[in-house]
Amino acid sequence: MALILSPLAVEDIKEIGDYIAQDNPVRAVSFMDELYAQCQQIGEIPTMYPLRTALGKNIRCCPYGRYIILFSIDQCDIRIQRVLHSARDVENMRLL
Repeated sequence: MALILSPLAVEDIKEIGDYIAQDNPVRAVSFMDELYAQCQQIGEIPTMYPLRTALGKNIRCCPYGRYIILFSIDQCDIRIQRVLHSARDVENMRLL
């Protein structure tokens, strides 16, 4: 299966990096790298992460620190939809 990051997920990671960079630019880069690595790890066993049916059909959730990586699986691809802080009201956000 191919791993695809949606434009929103890429923007989410960039915004997370920008926020962290306000205090620690070096940590911002390393944390963004960690988020991308976690996305790659999801691709190894995507079904181990729970479904979040309240967020939409086939949406799964992978926690990473204070963030959650929301993704879906279809026949050919794993699509990372969003990367959001866990304190946000994700049930009322635009995910796709």
